[in-house]
Amino acid sequence: MAIRPQMDETGRLLADVPKGDNAPPFSVSELSSSLKRTVEDRFGHVRVRGEISGWKRAASGHCYLTLKDDKATLDTVLWKGSAAKLAFDAQDGVEVIATGKLTTYPGRSKYQLVADSLELAGEGALMQLLEKLKAKLAGEGLFAAERKRALPFIPRRIGVVTSPTGAVIRDILHRLSDRFPSEVLVWPVQVQGDKAAGLVANAIAGFNAMEDGERPDLLIVARGGGSIEDLWAFNEEVVVRAIAGSSIPVISAVGHETDTTLSDYAADRRAPTPTAAAEIAVPVRGELLAHVAQQGVRMQTALSRRVEQAAERLEAQRRLLADPRAMVDQRGQRVDDLGERLGVALGARADRAAKALAEKSGVLRPSLLEQRLTAATERLARAAPNVALLDRLHQRGAERFNGLSRLLEQLDPDRPLDRGFARLTGVDGLVITSAAAARKAGTFSVKFADGALGAIATDSPPKKPRARKEAPDPALKQETLF
Repeated sequence: MAIRPQMDETGRLLADVPKGDNAPPFSVSELSSSLKRTVEDRFGHVRVRGEISGWKRAASGHCYLTLKDDKATLDTVLWKGSAAKLAFDAQDGVEVIATGKLTTYPGRSKYQLVADSLELAGEGALMQLLEKLKAKLAGEGLFAAERKRALPFIPRRIGVVTSPTGAVIRDILHRLSDRFPSEVLVWPVQVQGDKAAGLVANAIAGFNAMEDGERPDLLIVARGGGSIEDLWAFNEEVVVRAIAGSSIPVISAVGHETDTTLSDYAADRRAPTPTAAAEIAVPVRGELLAHVAQQGVRMQTALSRRVEQAAERLEAQRRLLADPRAMVDQRGQRVDDLGERLGVALGARADRAAKALAEKSGVLRPSLLEQRLTAATERLARAAPNVALLDRLHQRGAERFNGLSRLLEQLDPDRPLDRGFARLTGVDGLVITSAAAARKAGTFSVKFADGALGAIATDSPPKKPRARKEAPDPALKQETLF
């Protein structure tokens, strides 16, 4: 007997009633629709706790995942609008609580949870997610101590990223005014909620994108205290990377002294509170003025002492020196004495020069020069025959040299080679002049005018090559009569 599910006018299933085999069947669509309505009515609002597995964000913006525990799994979908409201970075292995409704997907005969929201399942899950992200960013070197930069001693302009309505900005401005009045630029952002992380990261990037004349010298990222969920925006990866990548030094002042976020690790300096951040950012102006005044007094005292010591040393040196007027008078007397001696010395020197000139001029008389010229001419005339003799000797030497050159050419051993002769030379370099010497040598070199060849001695003369018969010309072949 077949069992058919019964429905009332609303489409709900009634108790199973046995029917005959001729009962009309359901269509697949009818049955799927009936199941869908039943499941959605029974589980229209549920909260399910489980571990995320297979997290995937589609190009449409919808997110698909599986919630699982140690015994079962549940397919879950998060539509685009709900996915945009997530307050944390969902990923595999995170335990969450999903709120939504259970429905069916007739196209695959599956049931699934359509989640309206996801929240982390307790502080333990948050800390697990935090430690995982912290290890990842630390491995990239974003928290390294060598990346930290020194803060400016007196920043000309300070940028503050915080909520414009909270007590944090009032505390920072009040503390800066008390310590060292400075120009402050406030970039108002949300510091809590699903959009807070993106707004904080954009604010940091916006300050860094300003022109040099408008850009702050120091940034303070601040928020008041709260639970770990309230401060979670400052643990988001986008905020941590924005702080680590800032070209402007950053002070992180998030929460109270016991609160710690990943932004504190990435910042160049961590402040326990927003008020402490203002104290770290600027010194106390009154203390600086007092310090400058104190240093001015010390400098004036030191200069006065140095001047007094220099005056004492100058007086001591002055006492060691003789009277300048006496020194000038002595030098004047010496100049006068040297002037008188110079006149006498110049006169004596002129007299000696005149005597030497007279002696030299006597040697240069014209008659004496003519006598020396005549003697030189006579010596040249006597040497003329010797010059002609040298010319004849040179000519005879040249003729003899030319004759020896012609004889050397006649005796050149390679000259006969040009007339068809050859020279045989053994391996020892000696000339072979007989057949017996050639047989004894065995191998030797034969040199011709255009080169040399190797040869082997043998008693049998070379054979004459056979005359090659030329093939008859086919054109002259006589044709047969047949």
